[in-house]
Amino acid sequence: MTGLRELFDIARGRLAGAPQERLGELLPGRRILGVPRAARIVPRGAAWHLGVLLLTDEGVLETGEILRAREEVRRGFAAESQRQRAALAAAARRGGFAEGETVHVGWRELDLGAVERGGSSGPLALRDGEPVVRWSRSGGFAPLAGYLDERVELLRHPPQGAT
Repeated sequence: MTGLRELFDIARGRLAGAPQERLGELLPGRRILGVPRAARIVPRGAAWHLGVLLLTDEGVLETGEILRAREEVRRGFAAESQRQRAALAAAARRGGFAEGETVHVGWRELDLGAVERGGSSGPLALRDGEPVVRWSRSGGFAPLAGYLDERVELLRHPPQGAT
């Protein structure tokens, strides 16, 4: 049986040359010389987006919120959630992301050691000695090896019209 870290190393090897998406961190607004400065999202690296997981060169992260950087525009919103997403998209643009660029925020590093000891970390767990992943908050666990195979294949060869 293949170990947890080995599964991710194999996936990294298969993903060499595949496109990565950028990671960002939200920095709250602050005052500079008494002038308020708006919140911004600053770059914090890149990762391959594999569903509920983000795979970096050294680690594994749990996916948080995904948005596209956009210039701030005044407009009416039907819902407060739309206003908040627009504010985050503008914060990413202010932080240096290109217009329309995909940005991951609110991600969390997973503790692979805890999983290897039989515990869990985010969507990862060990069940009967096999690494598994919960592919949605309400979904069940799926074998990690098969999940990674499917997600790597989708990233390397997206369905027509998906990009």
